Amino acid sequence: MITKPTIDRIMEATDVVEVIGEFVQLKKRGANFIGLSPFANEKTPSFTVSPAKGIFKDFSSGKGGSAVTFLMEHEKFSYPEALKWLAKKYNIEVEELQDKPENREEENHRESLMIVSGYAAKYFHQSLLETDEGKRIGLSYFKERGFSSEIIKKFELGYSPDQWEAFTGQAIKEGYQPEYLEESGLSVKRDNGSMYDRYRGRVMFPIHGFTGRVIAFGGRTLKTEKSVPKYVNSPESEIYHKSNVLYGLFFAKKAIREEDNCYLVEGYADVLSVHQAGIENVVASSGTSLTVEQIRLIGRFTKNITILYDGDAAGIKASLRGLDLILEEGLNVKVVLFPDGHDPDSYVRQVGSSAFKTYIDQNRKDFILYKTGILLKEAGSDPIRRAEVIREIVESIAKVPDSIKASVFIRECSQQLQIDERILLSELNKMRLAKAKKNYQQPQLLPEEAPPDQLIAEPPLKPSNDGLPQEREIIRLLLLYGNRIIDWDGIANTYIGPFMIAELSDVEFEHEVCRRFVDIYKAQVENGELPEEQYFIHSEDRPIVDLAVDLISTKYTLSENWYEMHKIIVHDEQGNMKGTILGAIFHLKKQKVGKILENIRLALQKAETADDQEILMSQYIHLKKVEKTITDYLGSVIIK
Repeated sequence: MITKPTIDRIMEATDVVEVIGEFVQLKKRGANFIGLSPFANEKTPSFTVSPAKGIFKDFSSGKGGSAVTFLMEHEKFSYPEALKWLAKKYNIEVEELQDKPENREEENHRESLMIVSGYAAKYFHQSLLETDEGKRIGLSYFKERGFSSEIIKKFELGYSPDQWEAFTGQAIKEGYQPEYLEESGLSVKRDNGSMYDRYRGRVMFPIHGFTGRVIAFGGRTLKTEKSVPKYVNSPESEIYHKSNVLYGLFFAKKAIREEDNCYLVEGYADVLSVHQAGIENVVASSGTSLTVEQIRLIGRFTKNITILYDGDAAGIKASLRGLDLILEEGLNVKVVLFPDGHDPDSYVRQVGSSAFKTYIDQNRKDFILYKTGILLKEAGSDPIRRAEVIREIVESIAKVPDSIKASVFIRECSQQLQIDERILLSELNKMRLAKAKKNYQQPQLLPEEAPPDQLIAEPPLKPSNDGLPQEREIIRLLLLYGNRIIDWDGIANTYIGPFMIAELSDVEFEHEVCRRFVDIYKAQVENGELPEEQYFIHSEDRPIVDLAVDLISTKYTLSENWYEMHKIIVHDEQGNMKGTILGAIFHLKKQKVGKILENIRLALQKAETADDQEILMSQYIHLKKVEKTITDYLGSVIIK
């Protein structure tokens, strides 16, 4: 268990904008920062970060909280894991109440896979740098490829010994569980139950997750036998889903944000060489076809992707269709083609960093125009094939969601294709209309079409009398104003929070989270502490965090120039704190009294003796007087 002073140091050091900015591209808007939700697929930003309050709120998914909550939601960390990640980021030593257990196995299944993968990365890296076999085979290979010691260390490159059980045997000896070695793909189980190394005799490329922890591996053989696969990659696991991962993203995301562009290459070596050349905003899809999830991952940091292709024309043509996915996601795509026979890795090694950068700057072309040129060249003068090219190009443009961009592409392609712009526009509109019609005609089961046995009669709507709005309002005021001094009716040296708790001592909160919140607040007050919003935002109790963030977050803020522009005065609750605080207290009490009165009326209908009726009527009359007192203050009208 992490000590309270350590948690406090972590919270004090944490910059919520800086932390979330590592995962989401944020732009300043007024006092807050906004970005696209990492939890929902959206086109218009609804994700807000408030540096003043130290919280985020995602209005698409409803999620919200502190930097700790964000890491728990986004990275699926436990509370202690999120704290340790922040502690590592801000170089804070973590103090725990008890020593870490000798056993390497963690209770959390996902964490166990992370731990064993981290151990493997360290083992392979040490094997590369410290063993004779690793130096002779693995290190010499990386040096021949031109990789510096800094790059080898930064990306934790390694070597797996060319022995059947070298890694597996050592891992088990050090206490790592065979089940996690097998599940992570590091070891393979034989039919007789024994295990062997999956990556034996290969140079190793660790694949880092979004937060920098190793989640998988790619292993390259240095043997020339055709029967041996060139690459062996980690299988899918709880911590590794290849369609959601981009090689090098952890090391590239800061540069991608700063440069507002992401270079996309094919393989591990391309990433390493381009990164070493000083272009750090580079990632790879690791040999797999680009997925929508990977595109959206890039889209969190930039709307601009530049594809760095090798000179293989057949490979380029095969990948053209797949890149339409990028257009559909609303990103801008440019392409750089290297001279025949070269890929980014070989070209940067041949010409050097400076000439490589110059080549990229001078040879990047817009994807659609580039695609048009490639397909036209292939079609030659054949009119049928040229017509097919035109249709294919318009299909790509139809995937661009931005109409202005699409119209620009139509104009430029009309010149390149030597065809009237109006014809292309007509074809574009036909495609979009057909798509819209297809989407509209998707079979939907309307309520009146539902099978009779699936129809459920809906009860008539009744006004809510559960008190939740009133209970939430009390908590909102405690969060925002609980630490303020009362400035009305001559009350001295009294804070609003303790005053409200005292005034509500006779009220029982009905909703579990609200009751828990008030109990925590009351306990803190009794201990001489006055909990502020940060106390609840950083709580381990997730429902409490969600409640606090939800109540202090607002999707819209009024412009500072509102009054000057419109001469409209907007009510400010802080202008009359007495009315705001007492109004909330009395509204809650009125709701509680109203509910008790309703229960008494029901009891009166069922009362069997005159004595029971008399007792109930006495209670009813007393409570009606209480209700009148409350409503006199509130200015409400009582219906008898």
